[in-house]
Amino acid sequence: MEEARIRRVLDGIFDACVEAAHPQAILPAHLPELPAGRVVVLAAGKAAASMAAAAVTHYDRGLEPGRVVGIAVTRDGYALPAGPIRVVEAGHPLPNEAGLAATRAVLELAAGAGPDDLVLALISGGGSANWLAPAPGVSLADKQAVTKALLRSGAGIDEINCVRKHLSQIKGGRLAAAARAGGARLVTLAISDVPGDDPSVIASGPTVPDATTLADARAIIERRGIALPESCRAALDDPANESPKPGDAAFEGAAFTIVATPAEALAAAERAARAAGYEVLNLGADVEGEARDVAAEHARLALAAKARGEALAILSGGELTVTIRGEGKGGPNQEYALALAVALDGAGGIAALSGDTDGTDGGTGLATDPAGAFVLPSTLQRARAAGIDPAAALADNDSTGFFAGIGDLLQPGPTHTNVNDCRVILVG
Repeated sequence: MEEARIRRVLDGIFDACVEAAHPQAILPAHLPELPAGRVVVLAAGKAAASMAAAAVTHYDRGLEPGRVVGIAVTRDGYALPAGPIRVVEAGHPLPNEAGLAATRAVLELAAGAGPDDLVLALISGGGSANWLAPAPGVSLADKQAVTKALLRSGAGIDEINCVRKHLSQIKGGRLAAAARAGGARLVTLAISDVPGDDPSVIASGPTVPDATTLADARAIIERRGIALPESCRAALDDPANESPKPGDAAFEGAAFTIVATPAEALAAAERAARAAGYEVLNLGADVEGEARDVAAEHARLALAAKARGEALAILSGGELTVTIRGEGKGGPNQEYALALAVALDGAGGIAALSGDTDGTDGGTGLATDPAGAFVLPSTLQRARAAGIDPAAALADNDSTGFFAGIGDLLQPGPTHTNVNDCRVILVG
């Protein structure tokens, strides 16, 4: 019963983090006034459908048909009704044909917007995979191969997006250039899922200047040991594929606002933890690193707090990475949780949750993938009783198999927002 109660407390803290970033609650206050012409809604990412739906609710009451138009491209399984906005489900983390076709339509809508129109770009994490228009000469298969290799290499999201921008016709400010062609006003509202909330990194910055270069992208490929398809190598060597930089006319008059951040969501989690009776050590929303290494460090903090007799919630956000060496299934949050369980070694009085606020944590790429996992004092004992070796599972990167075997997966389903990871360790 005690572990069931602690799971409910952990769930409540995670839910508070997610709810603080949901578009229906946060978006309306930031939406601009109606233009003389149309509102052209172009949305991408895991929150695309929910952001588009919130915009339609705000604008579409009593308007004549055709005043609000657009396309929202979201991850498979993340669709929601959005009135006149067409919602398209596309691949994530690997792009697919559905995303390719939808992105062509997005670029056409942007280019066709006139001086009386408002192009409203609604951007969230996952948009990099959902909006894809490969650079000239680059096939979808080649783009998929590069993305997959970068993910397996342990590259950070900033590295992955730098390469994506220079193999794209929409990322790295190029959507802004398309909207500018017809003289439309461009307003971008974004939910950040990246450390530091850099607009040029969120969904690979389709509407903002890009300070990274082709040379930066080539250096990442070399550093990560990626074997590039010849078409991609040629594209990264072609100066025509350089992205628009600060000061480019494409960004004249454009506005960009971040409407939700990981730090704000983690602050909501902190309030929930304090309400549950814990003091809080907030390690920040920008924690990065190899999942198992970060878990080992956090285990040391938790064990030290236990030794001091503290009732402490250790919170952190950010985005961890996993260098894949095994054949198992999992994601950064599940691997963190497994490594944390191993490091805690069944210590009493310590429990944890690690989850991705979008509702899925890698794995098969399906919306039914788990968001993360729970760690309880009995985790290792129950695993061994079920014949599951924690160290072997970690070595095989099989965190999903480990936690599925003992019923400790976190499975909220799609949350329709995305402010990165939420990790909670409760001590005492």
